[in-house]
Amino acid sequence: MQLHFQSNLKSLFVFLVLSYHTLLVAQQVGEPFEGIDQTWQNGSDRRDSSVFKNLPHFTPTILIDANYTYSFNNPNDNTVVGSTALARNNEVQLSAIHFGGDFFYNNTRARIMTQFGTRSTVVPRNDFSPYRGQHDLASVYRYLSEAYAGYHINKWHGINVDAGLFMSYIGLNSFYQAENWEYQASFTSDNTPWFFNGIRIQIFPNKNWKIEPWIINGWQSYGKFNSMPGIGGNITYMSSNSKFKALTNNYYGTDAAGIPNRVRFHSDNSILFKYFTNPVKKGITKAAFSLTGDIGFERGGGVNGFNTDANKGPAQYFASIMFYNRIWFAKNKMAWTIGGGYMENPGRYLVLLPTGQASALPNPNNPTQTAGAFPFTANPGDAFSGWDISTNIDFMPSDNFTIRCELVHRNSSVPYFAGKGGVTSQTGFTTTPLDPNWRPDLVKQETRVILAMLFRL
Repeated sequence: MQLHFQSNLKSLFVFLVLSYHTLLVAQQVGEPFEGIDQTWQNGSDRRDSSVFKNLPHFTPTILIDANYTYSFNNPNDNTVVGSTALARNNEVQLSAIHFGGDFFYNNTRARIMTQFGTRSTVVPRNDFSPYRGQHDLASVYRYLSEAYAGYHINKWHGINVDAGLFMSYIGLNSFYQAENWEYQASFTSDNTPWFFNGIRIQIFPNKNWKIEPWIINGWQSYGKFNSMPGIGGNITYMSSNSKFKALTNNYYGTDAAGIPNRVRFHSDNSILFKYFTNPVKKGITKAAFSLTGDIGFERGGGVNGFNTDANKGPAQYFASIMFYNRIWFAKNKMAWTIGGGYMENPGRYLVLLPTGQASALPNPNNPTQTAGAFPFTANPGDAFSGWDISTNIDFMPSDNFTIRCELVHRNSSVPYFAGKGGVTSQTGFTTTPLDPNWRPDLVKQETRVILAMLFRL
């Protein structure tokens, strides 16, 4: 019996050594998603190549996003409330300018993308992790959208190990508007992370699959709220015929400041399907839809996930759905998109808090006199639901340039959007002494028109 066991153990050891040696000497057999057309997908680069592709060791990227938006609520201070895409009404605004690119030498890699414009303030303003400790993380990271370094391993269709600040695609939409089908994201995307800070591993076992584990500081946070890091990951599948994509993102962490026993779980799931392609390139050239559903909860520290409990606290969960359909025509130079979504978030733990009302504490990301003066509550049990619908027309004379005209209507269960009186002061100026009786004018709905020009090189 002992000799038989030793023989089996020796065979197992030899097998493991040979397997490890085979893995070491294996070479990369292809590129990630090789031969699969991603240019039609929501949240993806519609270019099939870069004009800088022949430069050695570095591929530059430049993105410019400028917009004009008009709200029919016409707030007196021109401030947009409840959006990470927009900041000012009735003005031409530079929402974002990004420049940087990808570095690669031997198997080392890095990506650096700067960010300037209004999005450098409106996107991270819900992150209160910089209050823990010193060194003003909000200012340190604000002008970077991506900055990471890593190593590429030549196995299967590639393995990447990266550390730093990188984009999140929870909610399907990309941080970069040139890659999205719509400009004002639905509640599902606008209230889930645009960035993560930590470590990720991207594993491409074949051309159809990506497996991506994360160890990160937290949910769209520069720092950590508690001692436990956030963990999670992404699994993506793309069909070889370029018609279907499915993905799931899942996250677990402790993101309630000062409440280490409150845990958060979130699951984000999307499918995209291109259901029509016209090889003649006349009339309607292609059509596709995207469907995203999210569900998650917080539990512990006075809240109880999906169910209210007299001892454990009220329900605190997130459930949302969004659907978009897009049709391309005029030789892919134009496209029409229509869609919308719905969100339910009791406890408001993922609601993008209204500008100027984010906290009872002064907010370093919004240093106006009303910041923290009239907090939008996010107490356990506070209800919030919202729905939106939008449609747009894109004119795309080239893969590098888009003109988008979009009509959006959003509705909430509680006063949330900026009304005619604005959220700054009775005159709309920060220099006006506040009338003691003045309050931010929040209303339950808004309708707006957005005109955007998007450039990518």
